[in-house]
Amino acid sequence: MKTRISETVPYITRDGSEIRELMHPAVHGNQAQSLAEAAVPAGGATHLHLHRTSEELYHVTAGEGVMVLGEARFPIAVGDTVCIPPGTPHRVENTGAAPLKILCCCAPAYSHEDTELL
Repeated sequence: MKTRISETVPYITRDGSEIRELMHPAVHGNQAQSLAEAAVPAGGATHLHLHRTSEELYHVTAGEGVMVLGEARFPIAVGDTVCIPPGTPHRVENTGAAPLKILCCCAPAYSHEDTELL
């Protein structure tokens, strides 16, 4: 299965980020994970949240910001990858002048039901 980002329809997740699903079991037939591009506008931030079952990997592809991961707070920029274990509160803030874009891999796949706002 192949998808193109230009053919995906964005939507807003429970944490407030705009997501484009690049690969998700409910749509594409893959089995154990999902891959999406999240976009946070300049000056924007996602809501603090956690996922009870999904482990997430965030890989920054554009922009810069700050990652809140549990008790830690640190800068993120293009080329950085962050592992978010299940049950860990997290959020991102865009501190730059351009959109912050992040590839998000979730295993098991992302679901609104697994997203708990804090």
